[in-house]
Amino acid sequence: MSDTFNDVKAVITEVLKIDGDQLTPETRFIEDLKADSMDQFFLIDGFCEKFDLAISDEDARNIKSVKDVIQYIETHKK
Repeated sequence: MSDTFNDVKAVITEVLKIDGDQLTPETRFIEDLKADSMDQFFLIDGFCEKFDLAISDEDARNIKSVKDVIQYIETHKK
């Protein structure tokens, strides 16, 4: 697994206080992890901090799965 996936997984497990063993790139935040709007806000904030990114509100609305986050980070990394 990629370093990005492992870092994303670390943020998700920390923010949502879950066991990350079942996380895959296909895991969806709302449907699979039952994340609410505040959880999503804190996830985006965590990704921004971890990867030194600024994710716009519009871009954040399109991030619905672990794979979406990984693709966004890989595309926008400094």
